[in-house]
Amino acid sequence: MRAKAWAVAVLLSLHPQGAFAWWDEGHMQIAYLAYKRLDPAVKDKADALLRLNPDYKTWVAGAPEGKEPLYAFVHASTWADDIKMKSDYYDDRVTDSTAGQNVPYGHLKHQYWHYKDLPYSPDGTAFPAPDPVDAVTQAKLLIAKLPASSGASDDLRSYDLVWLLHLVGDLHQPLHAIGRYTAQISDHGGDRGGNLELVTPATGETLALHFYWDRMFGGYSSVFGAIFDADDHAGLGSITPDAAKAQSLDPDMWAQESFELAKTHAYAAPVRLDKTPVELTRAYETNARNVARSQAALAAARLANLLNDKLK
Repeated sequence: MRAKAWAVAVLLSLHPQGAFAWWDEGHMQIAYLAYKRLDPAVKDKADALLRLNPDYKTWVAGAPEGKEPLYAFVHASTWADDIKMKSDYYDDRVTDSTAGQNVPYGHLKHQYWHYKDLPYSPDGTAFPAPDPVDAVTQAKLLIAKLPASSGASDDLRSYDLVWLLHLVGDLHQPLHAIGRYTAQISDHGGDRGGNLELVTPATGETLALHFYWDRMFGGYSSVFGAIFDADDHAGLGSITPDAAKAQSLDPDMWAQESFELAKTHAYAAPVRLDKTPVELTRAYETNARNVARSQAALAAARLANLLNDKLK
């Protein structure tokens, strides 16, 4: 675990956007809670598609007998982050001709698929044109190909399912849906979703605001650990998301909701408009945890509703 955490820290320094929303623990808890809501036939179809992923055997290694489909589903939610550390996967740019291509198990990392930086400026600072490819454009594309009736190959549907298990969680992390531009931070990309503001939480270390929100559910857990935490009496599974909101299967709406939450909560005082480090207050941290938990629970419900609809 320590080696993986070190590797992630290095990656964050190389890729300012960060893009490790909720880290492994958060993504796996979301997937687990979604899995519990799936129709039995949909669970079977999802497992059949996940078996086509080259990492399936790794996902089910050590799983209790009969729990292999659950463990594969939960572990698959981290695959889009895991490939960032695979030596046979390669960086590409949002401006490349391959940026928006949906190709089954190619070897591009597509790091820009993890976020939709809707521009925001509290002081009137101008911002550039948006990127042509982002988490919303790709989520829509993947969703369209997921049903068997789409005519897509099973390999492509497998690839799209694995990405969607991750992207639904990403789009519910408020700082994966915003780029803030101020007079002090106005370069292309703005603050890159809170990666350029520094904060000091109660734990004492100074870190990027984006990093603080990404790690809200903890670090790099096992599938067993994520399930245990979600099922704890005060865990993520104890939250009941709004049933009406959970019916929304529109990635544009998900991103807009996260954008508004980022403006109101992630950038709330004492966070500043510049890069000066600030100490977070107890009120800020309590509110941030509540927002993160609510968003993750909603993501799980929406993911389940999405798969029950598209794989029925």
